[in-house]
Amino acid sequence: MQRIAIPPLELRLQRRYLKMVQGHLHSVPKLAAGMSALPGVSSAFAATQGAWRFLNNEQVSLSALVEPLRKVGLERANADDSVDFALLVHDWCKLAFSHPKSDEVQLTHESDVGYELTTALLVSAANGSPLAPMEMHLKTAHGVLSTRPRTRNVSHLEQVLPTMKAALSWGLNKPLLHVIDREADSVDHLRRWEAAGHLYLIRGDSRIVKWQSASVNTAKVAQQLRQQRKFSCVGTALYQGSPAQLWVAETEVVLYRPAQKNVKGVQYSLPGPRLTLRLIVVQLRQGNGKLLAEWLLLTNAPANLITAEKLAYCYYWRWRIESLFKLLKSHGQHLESWQQMTGMAIARRLLVAAMACVIVWKLQADQSPQAQELKTILVRLSGRQTKRTTPHTAPALLAGLWVLLSMLELLKHVDLNRLKRLAKAIPYLNTG
Repeated sequence: MQRIAIPPLELRLQRRYLKMVQGHLHSVPKLAAGMSALPGVSSAFAATQGAWRFLNNEQVSLSALVEPLRKVGLERANADDSVDFALLVHDWCKLAFSHPKSDEVQLTHESDVGYELTTALLVSAANGSPLAPMEMHLKTAHGVLSTRPRTRNVSHLEQVLPTMKAALSWGLNKPLLHVIDREADSVDHLRRWEAAGHLYLIRGDSRIVKWQSASVNTAKVAQQLRQQRKFSCVGTALYQGSPAQLWVAETEVVLYRPAQKNVKGVQYSLPGPRLTLRLIVVQLRQGNGKLLAEWLLLTNAPANLITAEKLAYCYYWRWRIESLFKLLKSHGQHLESWQQMTGMAIARRLLVAAMACVIVWKLQADQSPQAQELKTILVRLSGRQTKRTTPHTAPALLAGLWVLLSMLELLKHVDLNRLKRLAKAIPYLNTG
């Protein structure tokens, strides 16, 4: 395995960071979501104490902990010459903990408390592989804890433009396409992002646009395109676990109506310039033509940079960020069972756990013969059952990595033959 990127911390803290990343290279049961330590010579208590000191050390800044993640993401994105752009997926999720924290915040109604996690995930535009989280923010009762300094507590869409601006300084060698779900279907924000020169791909709701000199609902536009046989089948995609045909059509629309704003319960209209966008209509169909799902995508990305077919897959790959949330939650790290008591300790540990995810993703994307052999071994060590179509899942690789690392660490201190002799003391166990 390649050397893990190190945050700019003093040597003692760098060593602890490496140990903590190793401690998160596993998939844990919900009731054992605490810190883990490899079976070395130090005690589990010492490892726990070291982790506690690290997560509560004011010298360990979030901006330092995100640097290794960005380094890996940039290296992988910049090294891919097969595409002329990169994807940054924006999304938000609630963290509801089984153990109450000291600075949880009310998110919507009175009983809806916890933290809110904002993530900007860099994704490969070549094949949709997740690369690395480039920014993470945690909303708490005391404010927003962020990998970017001076992050304000604002609404979801108001967070996007500062991230877009910050991304220009990361060092990407290609344009960045920002992908956001239907929450971003806001005329005002689309106009502002366009004015600032950023490329975006958002899923829109059905809305009135100017199309072929007439005011038409976008859902009606999609219906007309199908009647005119403008769709073409560009490949396949999974729909609820089953393969489906991916059909795509494209046309040009104009957003011309005023944006509808709501400030402290007061609604008003905000006029703005006409915005000419590409409407990409994506349909998932069964082989008999039955419509399974439909996406109405709006983008300002030029056609000579990204084709409609590619944009359809770019939005399809938006779900990689949901895979990250699952890997951090129920499918791997069981984040919502962590016992750290403050948002800052949770935020620091989140960035450590994210590096463990990045290591697994990098291994998962490696198609070399050596990596393929290792992945097969890790899945066997994990004891997980995987589908034939996806033999190497991230949670299975996480679980297998911990078994492998534990074996290697133990063999540094105990001879293999001695282990076999000791195992013979276990009744009915034939160790060969």
